[in-house]
Parts: sequence; C-alpha cells; structure tokens
Amino acid sequence: MSRLGVVGPYFSEEGGETVTVISNRHCEMLENFLRPRLEEFDDSEDFWFQQDGTTAHTARRSLGILREMFPSRLISLRGDIGWPARSHDLTPCDFFLWGYLKVEVYKHRPQNLRALKDAIREEVAAFPPEMTNIVMENCRKQLRQFIANNGRHLSDVIFKT
Repeated sequence: MSRLGVVGPYFSEEGGETVTVISNRHCEMLENFLRPRLEEFDDSEDFWFQQDGTTAHTARRSLGILREMFPSRLISLRGDIGWPARSHDLTPCDFFLWGYLKVEVYKHRPQNLRALKDAIREEVAAFPPEMTNIVMENCRKQLRQFIANNGRHLSDVIFKT
C-alpha cells in the first residue's frame, strides 16, 4: 500500500494449491510480482518498503533483494530502519487495509476459495485512490507521534506513565 494505491493482491500458491510462505517463495514474489508492479510507477525510486519480522521476510536472500530494490529505504527487523516489535498501529496494512478489505470482501458472501479470491481482487481494484492518501497521511501522523513520545506508543504514554 502506498499513497498511489494498493499493489496486489498476491496469493502464495503452487500448482493451484495454497502454500506456506517460505524464504524462496517470498523472494519469487518480490522478483516476479512486486518488482514489475513497482516499475509501473514513475516515482518508485521514492518508495519505502515496510514489512514485519517473519523469518521468510528477514532471511538473508529476502533482505538482499529488498535492499537492492529499496536502497536505504527498508523498514524491517534487520532492515535499514529497525521496526519496533508489536507495532501494528504503525503499519497501514494492519491498522487499516486488512479490516477495510475484510468488510468489503465479505459483502460478496463468498462461498468458496475461488469466490473469496475473486472478491479480494475486485475490492483491491476498486480501492478508492483518494483513500490511500488519507491512510498514508494518518500513518505519518502516527509515526510523528511515536517519535515525539521517544519511541513509545501512545497507549504506553497514556496508560503506563
């Protein structure tokens, strides 16, 4: 997700079957799905990449690909900019996108996996472009507040001080 829109969806599958994301599969997704999508944007050199600390995401090969794609702009466990543990409130996909998509996708009442995937594709394609600007601005505000609180989440400042 960026201020320009949502890139995706991407389903981890092999031979039509859903598979667990492991390092090699994550690298294939980065190279064969994400890289070509980013090349569609004129200013992709300005993109930052943010991810969680799962093993597949932080494997040496994965991080190497991401550092090449996003030089000095990788926000991740072991990335150029470390990502605080348990920081879902600072991740646009976690604090907004997944919940939004869940509500919109289930309006279709998908009855099987294929219908679910079709509904996800439809809703991602229909995602209002102006909404990504709003979400990303809210993210910037949350990050500024996090920094102003010396790396503490707002809930920590309110309830634990």
